[in-house]
Amino acid sequence: MSHTLHPLRRQRLQRSELAVPASNPTMIDKAATGPADYIFLDLEDAVAPPEKEQARKNAIQALNDIDWAAAGKTVSVRINGLDTHYMYRDVVDVMEQAGDRVHTLLVPKVGVPGDLYMVEAMVNQIEQGRGFTTRVGLEALIETALGMANVEAIAQFGGRLEALHFGVADYAASMRARTTNIGGLNPHYPGDQWHSAISRMVIACRAYGLRAIDGPFGDFSDPEGYKEGARRAAALGCDGKWAIHPSQVTLANDVFSPPESEVTKARRIIEELRKAEAEGRGAAALDGKMIDAASERMARNVLVLADAIAGN
Repeated sequence: MSHTLHPLRRQRLQRSELAVPASNPTMIDKAATGPADYIFLDLEDAVAPPEKEQARKNAIQALNDIDWAAAGKTVSVRINGLDTHYMYRDVVDVMEQAGDRVHTLLVPKVGVPGDLYMVEAMVNQIEQGRGFTTRVGLEALIETALGMANVEAIAQFGGRLEALHFGVADYAASMRARTTNIGGLNPHYPGDQWHSAISRMVIACRAYGLRAIDGPFGDFSDPEGYKEGARRAAALGCDGKWAIHPSQVTLANDVFSPPESEVTKARRIIEELRKAEAEGRGAAALDGKMIDAASERMARNVLVLADAIAGN
């Protein structure tokens, strides 16, 4: 094991992340009582330009009026892109008026570490100026060719950064990929065309202590397609996946929750290895298969998630 280690910067349960347009207060209220682990109030793509200012006001009101912690939710706000004139007002107004209520800001279309530096500097100054004792985290959307080309450098940013998200729709557009179904697969590609991108992002996350979140699946009338995408993301190491419709939330929770049989096996692995350790052995056997220290690390990952779900 390298002497250089980057432990997880912030543990948060993030199996399902429901995207809610902040232009729709009714949807925000429903999200607060739903089963999603994470809610992000969207000021960006889901909001038309004429509605941006009102959506920002709605988000601030919802942050202040709803007891998100009591509802067992982590709440985030997706600000507008740094290339728009909406972004600075999003950060200033949300932070000044609800900076002690929001948990994270989701920064879209991050291309270089400097994009995060700009947002972080603003958040730092507002927290200091307002005397907030809470600490708002940052999450970055990797959804352009530039962002993916720099994903390792972005992951190393440090500071408030907690997670990277794979934004498949804008990534497909940026790559000029031959697909029009958000998160879906091109039937002419022999396999999963998003495998390489998601895998690269997950590697960067795990190397530098970040959570890894898969993005949207646009066809909410296709639950099997959503689950297949979620299973692929989970197999690659993602912690959770977006839901763009409430019906997708339970699907994400199911896929990213370890089944009871897996939790039981994880506990058995640790028990058998403790017995082996007491006998001076570094490895053991369980159900006809060898287990060792690496098996224990995998088992503990399962148990940490199971404990987080139980405590939510």
